[in-house]
Amino acid sequence: MYASKTTKIIKCLTVVVGHPRVVLLPTLVQKTYPSGVQEIYSGHEPVLLRESLALLDLKPGQVAVDCTLGLGGHSSEILKAIGPKGHLYAFERDERNLKVARSRLEKIGNNFTLFHDNFSSLTDRLRREGASHADAILFDLGLSSPHIDEASRGFSFLREGPLDMRFDTAQGKTAADLLNTLGEAQLADIFFHFGEIHASRKLAHAILQTRKINPFQTTTQFAQFVRETLGKSILPQAFQALRIAVNEELMALELGLNQAIELLAPHGRVVVLSYHSLEDRLVKQTFKQRSTDLRDPNDTFGTRVLRSKSLSLLTKKPIKASAEELARNPRARSAVLRAAERLAQPSL
Repeated sequence: MYASKTTKIIKCLTVVVGHPRVVLLPTLVQKTYPSGVQEIYSGHEPVLLRESLALLDLKPGQVAVDCTLGLGGHSSEILKAIGPKGHLYAFERDERNLKVARSRLEKIGNNFTLFHDNFSSLTDRLRREGASHADAILFDLGLSSPHIDEASRGFSFLREGPLDMRFDTAQGKTAADLLNTLGEAQLADIFFHFGEIHASRKLAHAILQTRKINPFQTTTQFAQFVRETLGKSILPQAFQALRIAVNEELMALELGLNQAIELLAPHGRVVVLSYHSLEDRLVKQTFKQRSTDLRDPNDTFGTRVLRSKSLSLLTKKPIKASAEELARNPRARSAVLRAAERLAQPSL
């Protein structure tokens, strides 16, 4: 694994933002999600679907991995492209999303394996299944539509709900747990590094003073607190920081992305859709590191290579959603796509 500034930050804290990945099965959605959320999905589509499929360059019989299954939008098209002789592996932390996606994929074929797990377990999970490589790997980071639109999940400051924010509601600490138990320095680091809030110390100090009298329990309560402390413009950053901390998202991304690169077969491709600058920065830096020879800084002539490059960049500049797609799906506005291809063999 390759150390980075992100790694150093996350190791101290041990702690991506939303979008849809959808077009659903209406009947199953009605059974799985509460009314008020159901109607959200019928008009939505997977973000940058055409561009993702083109860059994955899928062929019949290949092994593909969707590291962020969601409701199965991208995976459905991937499964069609690789055909019955191929195999799809997919990861999803939300059990309800997994149920919807499974039903959807079963209508296409049975040549898939789903994991109720974080993609940071990518290598271990695939090797247990006897898969030593993958030809195409997709990361569509962030939140699926139910996370955004279902108030009880606690991701949105626009809806009253418990301060939860966990992708997997069966395990881990909630956002309320972090706000009500972490020390001032830890909270300040979370809001500074994961929300890029410059007044993070002021916010953290105010949190400690407030929770002594009135512990944080709901999204609207915390949203009002942030408005009164730093102003409403900081709300998206404050909620983003908590989401990242609760789900340890940047740590998982760094682990998962490096594992994905190692698992790629020669000429295999990895495509990543990011939704905020922290995610995209990590992806950009990782791709840059792995597409450049690492030279010995102590070598006077700069000719000694410590690690040969293993990737070729497919996107010199990130791809964003077209005006046409944004008109259909406004939540795609923050999406940024980067892609790379595994070299046939390390450069000499």
